[in-house]
Amino acid sequence: MEWFQRFSYIYDLVRPVLDVAILAFLLYKAYDFLVKTQAMQLVKGAGLLALVYGVAYLFRLNTLQWILQILAPGLLIVIAIVFQPELRKIFMRLGQGDIFRPDTKPRIGQLEAVVTAAEILSQERRGALVVFSRKINVRNIIDTGTRMNADISSPLIVAVFEFDGPLHDGAMIIQNGRIAAAGCFLPLSEQQGIRKSFGTRHRAALGMSEQSDAVVLVVSEETGAISLAFDSKIYYDLSSLELTRRLKDLLDRGARREVLPGGLGGDSDLGVGDVSPKEKGDVFAKP
Repeated sequence: MEWFQRFSYIYDLVRPVLDVAILAFLLYKAYDFLVKTQAMQLVKGAGLLALVYGVAYLFRLNTLQWILQILAPGLLIVIAIVFQPELRKIFMRLGQGDIFRPDTKPRIGQLEAVVTAAEILSQERRGALVVFSRKINVRNIIDTGTRMNADISSPLIVAVFEFDGPLHDGAMIIQNGRIAAAGCFLPLSEQQGIRKSFGTRHRAALGMSEQSDAVVLVVSEETGAISLAFDSKIYYDLSSLELTRRLKDLLDRGARREVLPGGLGGDSDLGVGDVSPKEKGDVFAKP
């Protein structure tokens, strides 16, 4: 029994630290999850209401407290109705996201293979959509296409996006360093200010970047321009060198806000249509 008493004594000492560490980890994961699902507006709204109620309670504003207490049940119903799409996305990703599993990122050689394939497709004016999954699981998108589970190679990517091929019009999903599926359907962007010159591929790439933290490579069938979409923005007509460097940075660090040369960061106030399509790296859409 002596060893048990020693264990209990040590556990009593470690327990507060363990309690705080687990709570901090869960709070960090919750914040990271909310940011990546673009649900921060829900948190900000709830925080504002809590702040108003706290002020009312602190200064004993009885009428305001009474109104808030009456409206609270109705507000929950209103939030559930108005933000139903966002809530549905949160629960879907909560069930799909393996947050405790380390991600396997594509190696630099694999990224170069993708960029090489994009260059070939660009020269031949073939459209392409390649989605690089990051932390948020995209299993629901993979299920819409044809599963491949293949090694990443330039010939395979070029073959998938051949004209009139069965998988040509869909998106290719790269997950855990492998081609998970092809011919997948992506959600179209809900933004209203997208340039009219952008076709379905660019709108799908932008929509995917709005609903996940994925990085989407787009090859334009009309112009051959190679672009990247992430964090609800499109960076248009990037060079191969910049494309490789940016993909490596984004997939290694999982960065959400990046600044490209000639482009705009996430905090810019410049709206859609205020930039010239002739400038490489420019951002063409923002939330």
